[in-house]
Amino acid sequence: MLNANKKSKLTKALKLYNKKFLSGKTHELDESGTRLMVNSFLSDVLGFAPLDEIKTEYLIRGTYADYVIQLKGNRHFLVEVKALSFDLSDKHLRQAINYGANEGIEWALLTNGKKFEFYKILFNKPIESRKVFDIDISNTTALKSNIEILQYLHRESVIKKGLNQLWNKTSALDPASLGTLLFDKTINNFIKRTLQRKYRCKFSDIEIKEATTRLIRESTDPGGTTKKTKRH
Repeated sequence: MLNANKKSKLTKALKLYNKKFLSGKTHELDESGTRLMVNSFLSDVLGFAPLDEIKTEYLIRGTYADYVIQLKGNRHFLVEVKALSFDLSDKHLRQAINYGANEGIEWALLTNGKKFEFYKILFNKPIESRKVFDIDISNTTALKSNIEILQYLHRESVIKKGLNQLWNKTSALDPASLGTLLFDKTINNFIKRTLQRKYRCKFSDIEIKEATTRLIRESTDPGGTTKKTKRH
């Protein structure tokens, strides 16, 4: 990922973006004005070159995606922009996912210039999407954590397959992935011994496994980060 120097530059660029676009009275900005903000974000914050790497009004089956990030002929992710005054919605997400699915682009960034939602498009039947992150860059108290996330979208990281690393990390920390580790015999025995010491009761392996199964089922119940997306 980004080294300390480049991460520092990313932090400064994000602070400048916030000062320029989000600290004033811009809450009523329309979609056209918001696109100017996002164009600045993609170039000045994330480091992509205007025109060469930030493709605007990208034609997809008779309609246009706001932006597609393309490096050396490889399309890495598309960007769908909504007005700063709008809340991002499932309708906006479906639009972005449809664009990506129609063009074979695996990643979609949905934004209103302040809130950024990043999705992995899963080419299943039907098409599904998985939210990878959801941040509000106007929240200055979350600056450090936002930088840790945004570094994966920076040009320097994208070139070095940072999006793949981001997906691997997201998948590894998914409750379903972590949950499978809880069925390991060593972990199972540790849980059983710990509960027996704490509650002075004996527990069978079956009871521990059933409780673990309920925990995993409840934590992965779709409320949900993975969505089936109807194609239009």
